[in-house]
Amino acid sequence: MAIKTYQEQLETVQATIEEIETRGQSTDVNGRTLTRGNLATLYDREKYLRRMVGREARGGVRVRRGVPLD
Repeated sequence: MAIKTYQEQLETVQATIEEIETRGQSTDVNGRTLTRGNLATLYDREKYLRRMVGREARGGVRVRRGVPLD
């Protein structure tokens, strides 16, 4: 299994968020309850991935005195 790029990860997270927002947090299938990811966690991950995609678009991580900046 290949490692996904930040952009691919962002698209996956956004698709999951959309699914939860349109279909709900959980559903019953054949007597079992399926609970999708936690929206708060997904929103945090989306925010992080947006930053990382932006960094890549700008050419990488900014560094000041040897310390990476967010």
